[in-house]
Formats: sequence, C-alpha cells, structure tokens
Amino acid sequence: MHNEIMAKPNPRPYRKRRRAESEEETRRRITEAAVELHGTVGPSNSTITEVAKLAGVSRMTVYNHFPTEVDLFAACSSHWASQNPFPDPSRWTGVTEPSERLRSALEEMYGWYDSKQQMLGNVLRDVPVVPALAEVMDELWTTYMADIVGVLAEGLTPRSGQDRALHASLRLAVDFNTWRTLTESGLGRGEAAEVMARMVQQATGTSPSVPPKAATEGR
Repeated sequence: MHNEIMAKPNPRPYRKRRRAESEEETRRRITEAAVELHGTVGPSNSTITEVAKLAGVSRMTVYNHFPTEVDLFAACSSHWASQNPFPDPSRWTGVTEPSERLRSALEEMYGWYDSKQQMLGNVLRDVPVVPALAEVMDELWTTYMADIVGVLAEGLTPRSGQDRALHASLRLAVDFNTWRTLTESGLGRGEAAEVMARMVQQATGTSPSVPPKAATEGR
C-alpha cells in the first residue's frame, strides 16, 4: 500500500503550470486589447474599462496584471515593437559615405513611418497629455531617436561651433511629424528624403552631395 501511494503522481506541478499558462494568456489578451485601442482611438482615449471589455476580463483583472498605467504602456510598447521592428540604425553604418547614409536612412525611416502611421500618430499625439505614456516613450522613443541622430552625424563635419545645429537638423529630419508634413504636402518618400538631406547640408554647412532623383520616386 505504501508503494502504491508513493507511486501516485503529484497533480500540484501540473496545476501550477496550467495556472501560469492561464495567467500568461490573460496578460497577453489584455496587452493586445490595449494595443488595439491605442491604434484606433489612441492611448488618451483608452480607458481601463474599455481595455477590460475588449480583453474579456474584469477591470480588477487588468489591475492585477498591470497595477499602474506605466506597467500597461510598457507592456504594450514592448509587444507592439516586437511585432513591428524599428529600423536598425546599426545597419546604416555600412554605408560609408555620410550623404548616402543620410538619404538611405531617411528613405527607410519614412517608409516605416508610412506603414505604421496610425499607431505612431496616435501615440506621439498623446505623449504630451498622458504622463505615464511620456515616461515610457522617453525611455523608448527618445533614446531611439538619439541613437539614429548619433549614427547619421558620423562623418558630417559642421562649421565651427555648429554641432548643435547639426544634431538639431538631423533630429528634425528623422522626426515622424516632419515626414507627415512633407508627405501631406504631396512629396513622395524619395523626394521628402532628399529635401531633408539638403536641409541638413544647408543648415550646418556640411557637404553631402545628394544626387537628384526622379520627381516621382517614392510615391
């Protein structure tokens, strides 16, 4: 009898595993629901009640998994970024000529903006009015933009004392709202990239000789 008792499997590890899997699934549903709302109505208009309803859980369940707005925004940002990889600035370092690197990078960034404009537009619009979102984006987006500017500034030699102007003009060139303004004005992706590359040249005294391209490129 003793041996038979000892031979019986212990169901506790199985139950624990199933509970952990269920909790992970619930967390995933909440995260995906929040991401969907951020992409449609924007973070500032996405209430916990609406997130819970879309995820099929209670408000308390949302808070159990994400005690603060920062926790929820961080999970959403991480999930969305994993599904929508950012352009990798390290790849651009393989283009040794600075002007070619700049134009190539701008075309890639503008193409990415075009394909992600709904989500990026909503999130960047709401950053000034949602402190928790601003906290997450400061670590994620601000750092990413700084990395891009650092890569693109390599090899560009501004006039004496114009380092800040160089970095400011590059930051303007890679900005989402710059892309949106240029395209809403009727420019194609290639045209917009060329305009901003020449702006960097003129604003800082650098000399990237950007070859002209067809006016219809990038449309």
